[in-house]
Amino acid sequence: MIAGTLFVVAAPSGAGKTTLVGRLLADDAQVKNSVSYTTRAPRPGEEDGREYHFIDVKRFLAMRERGEFTEWAEVHDNFYGTSRVWVEQRLKEGSDMMLEIDWQGAQQMRRQLPEAVSIFILPPSIDELERRLRKRGLDSEDVIARRVAGALAEMRHVGEFDFVIINNDLDVALGELKAAVCASRLRYARQRARHPDVFRFLDQD
Repeated sequence: MIAGTLFVVAAPSGAGKTTLVGRLLADDAQVKNSVSYTTRAPRPGEEDGREYHFIDVKRFLAMRERGEFTEWAEVHDNFYGTSRVWVEQRLKEGSDMMLEIDWQGAQQMRRQLPEAVSIFILPPSIDELERRLRKRGLDSEDVIARRVAGALAEMRHVGEFDFVIINNDLDVALGELKAAVCASRLRYARQRARHPDVFRFLDQD
């Protein structure tokens, strides 16, 4: 059993996933952010190597061809992928990793790492989701309409996840995310992998 836990967090755009994960990472030093690769352009305030590794399509496809991604997906005409070697090494070292991906990537990740803990963030309603997307002021009306339509398709996969958090109140949702992380750490197999000395007496005759 690998000592580290991989937390896979998915949500439609505008559900508050990035804000929730950011606050969790700030409050829980045991969880590290897994920085994925993407071909989309950086948004205002984003930095290469912090939110994502921003690369062009040619390099992404070459990495995919070499099998360097443990999961990858095409979302809104952009590619996203997670480095296999980087994540596996961190988990073996005992680090807890937080990975923000879409439902397609979550499916792939569960096949590659069945012990991963999957969490889906839901908005309280589709109307609220649309309101949040407009409030960001980042997208045109056409893009917002496309994101809302895509969100409905994404949310239909919510039943595939271990935990579901409805982000109606940010502080409440953050508390629930922390609870899911804590509960996952307390599973027997994970505790035994993290603290073998404590359980050694169980193996004695």
